[in-house]
Amino acid sequence: MGDWWQRNIIEPGKLPLLLALTAFVVTFLVTRLITRLIRAGKGPFRNIETGAVHIHHVVPGIILTIIGGFCAVAGGQRGFGSAVAAVVFGIGAGLVMDEFALILHLDDVYWTEDGRKSVEVVVLTAAVVGLLLLGFAPFGVNDLNDDETQGRGTVITTITGNFLLALIALTKGKARIAIFGVIIPFIALFGAIRLARPTSPWAKRFYRRRPRARAKAQLRAYHHDRRWAGPSRKLQDWIGGAPDVEPPRALERR
Repeated sequence: MGDWWQRNIIEPGKLPLLLALTAFVVTFLVTRLITRLIRAGKGPFRNIETGAVHIHHVVPGIILTIIGGFCAVAGGQRGFGSAVAAVVFGIGAGLVMDEFALILHLDDVYWTEDGRKSVEVVVLTAAVVGLLLLGFAPFGVNDLNDDETQGRGTVITTITGNFLLALIALTKGKARIAIFGVIIPFIALFGAIRLARPTSPWAKRFYRRRPRARAKAQLRAYHHDRRWAGPSRKLQDWIGGAPDVEPPRALERR
């Protein structure tokens, strides 16, 4: 275990990344636990308010992220200072990303359906950083040997090719596959050759005059969402808590 730790974490200088990821995940989980207790009216925790202003935890999160980020840049990848900066950055990032949906919508949607985006983005961020920690490099450059790395043409071709695959997957409405495809090229290729989501820019541009392709894309998206929407929602509710049930809207008088 000691040899693995030294060879895979210490020598490559990945300890700050590991500390930042750990602090990020722990902060998010602790924050969600506290907010769920506040929501249920249990425990000693309460919302922080100054007068009529509710101080969201994204505010100290931004401050900690800025402090940790600048200290990390100034301190390098090694040493006690870089480790502390990584932890501070991870804590700040966890607080910020926990309220990602609020930043996106510029509204307090924490316990609404739109608030699910925060949990989804946190899980996605942790997964991508975990892949980087395991040794995957963006655009598949880690797959090159020493001779290929010395050739600029090979490196540029590899990066460009993988970037284009990820971009195609993104325009097809497959954002998760595109993000993971930046780290693992094969996933980007899978997303690039599959049918686009019916509401994606790709479908609007290339399926407009192809009714069969448009209908097939809609059918496939329907079956995919029906199969995975339920388990995805249950996982998000288990991690971050279920959103509030919105009251039914009254019928408008005609």
